Amino acid sequence: MLNHTLLENIKTTLQKSKVEKLAAIVSEETFSAKDLIDLSFYHDEQIGFRAAWILEHVYTAHQHRFLPFLLYFLEKFPTQANLSALRHYVKILAFMTRKNAPVEIRKVIAGYDTGHLVEVVFAWLIDEKIPVAVKSHCLNILANLNVKHSWIREELLQTMDFLVDKESIAFFAKVKQIRKQLSIRS
Repeated sequence: MLNHTLLENIKTTLQKSKVEKLAAIVSEETFSAKDLIDLSFYHDEQIGFRAAWILEHVYTAHQHRFLPFLLYFLEKFPTQANLSALRHYVKILAFMTRKNAPVEIRKVIAGYDTGHLVEVVFAWLIDEKIPVAVKSHCLNILANLNVKHSWIREELLQTMDFLVDKESIAFFAKVKQIRKQLSIRS
């Protein structure tokens, strides 16, 4: 069910301070991270973007309020089509898959069937319509999940070789960082 109070709060342009304030009040009484996940799929892409932006702040600053909906987020992740919201989704998943993620998140990721997520993230990585900022986080996700899926390393190296001349200089810098990360883990 749609949370109309939350919807009203994000219909207008948000400043970072309001995003932080809304992230801080996430709770079962007002609205939850699940409400933000649901609103990130709203037909108005600006509202979807704002909901995803707040969701990212909930994850980074109020993780205990995100945790009950971690599996819901992972289920919804592959279906996010709003490119502005997707930037926040991939950033959250990149944080979740890092080796220094909180123990409770690492346990969920370790026990979760991430194969489908990997396929989707690879597809976004090679999709010409996906913005470079999203692709940058996709590289992080795949490099992080290489620990769980050893086959990713070779596939990712080949994909980066293919994409490096097609993307921006910022992408090239990220590729350099990811190559270093992959060489450390091999």
